Amino acid sequence: MFDLIIRRARLVDERLVDIAIQDGKIAAVGEVAGAAKQEKVLDGTVWVSAGWIDSHVHCYPKSPIYHDEADRIGVATGVTTVVDAGSTGAEDIDDFWQLTRQAATQVYALLNIARTGIVTQNELADLSQIDNVAVRDALQRLPDFILGIKARISSSVVGQNGVRPLQIAKEIQRENGDLPLMVHIGNNPPNLDEIAELLTAGDIITHCYNGKPNRILTPAGELRLSVKKAIARGVRLDVGHGSASFSFEVARQAIAQGILPDTISSDIYCRNRIDGPVRSLAHVMSKFFSVGMTLPQIIDCVTWKAAEGLRLKRKGRLAPGYDADLTLFTFSDAPRPLDDSEGESVLGHHHFVPLAAVVAGQWNVTDEGKANHVFNV
Repeated sequence: MFDLIIRRARLVDERLVDIAIQDGKIAAVGEVAGAAKQEKVLDGTVWVSAGWIDSHVHCYPKSPIYHDEADRIGVATGVTTVVDAGSTGAEDIDDFWQLTRQAATQVYALLNIARTGIVTQNELADLSQIDNVAVRDALQRLPDFILGIKARISSSVVGQNGVRPLQIAKEIQRENGDLPLMVHIGNNPPNLDEIAELLTAGDIITHCYNGKPNRILTPAGELRLSVKKAIARGVRLDVGHGSASFSFEVARQAIAQGILPDTISSDIYCRNRIDGPVRSLAHVMSKFFSVGMTLPQIIDCVTWKAAEGLRLKRKGRLAPGYDADLTLFTFSDAPRPLDDSEGESVLGHHHFVPLAAVVAGQWNVTDEGKANHVFNV
């Protein structure tokens, strides 16, 4: 007997299937015979995908600058897995890990190469903040929690140090099995060309569609040659929307040229969740309908592509043997304004409405689901 069967789930490819869950894993997808301890029978209008993964958030609640609660930005909004992108360094990562053990949302971290994490806006202006041994020890203590490392390489963070912190980050990466490295880009110096030239296959450029002068597009709207070469080497593009790092104009121009993101992430924390322009991962995902992406492309960016980039081998796909992480959602077609980080607003006509998040087989009704009295049984 299965633990749970979800019947008549509508997939992104329009198929209607049953999904059986056993012991926190997906047991079967298709026409499922047999009984279960619990069944959810849908009406064919509720979409189901692998659980949404937000690969760039800030949810260490004790952070003095960027903080939030994992479940507030996770299961409450249809997100089954969040990855905190550098809020903590080696000094606080154990405390962060301990706090996340009570969350219904799956929580992972990218370790900031600065030992204090983000307690100021310029954590890499002092190179003595970077302690290779402390990073190594933290990785060894928490190998199932820390997925990789994070380096914020923009002028306000590195001060006069240019790309030197990134060079050290690459040394740390090589010393620890070439784990994923996420690199924040923003205002120069250093110039984006200098940053891109140091990146190798699997590295992640976050804030890829920011509207700052140091962006991925030239003034003529073409992809910078250095970024084009980096992508050809296997460097990945992550959205990392945030308060100041997403431009509709840049995204439209890039996507029209086929420069799509590998991952769509929110860079959410309490302030940009409450005041905008981020709100939630679902809200950020909805913006990509307005810049030329399709439903399957958007879902890929928050499921298997996110899992692949962060080497979460049992997540991101609706297939037997994978973690039973699922997101159930519908759409609203009511016109709604969507804002970027540059002050541009567009009227969106297609919006994700997450209804439930299933994490390791455990059912969580979202805020939207509760408001609409969906799945309250």
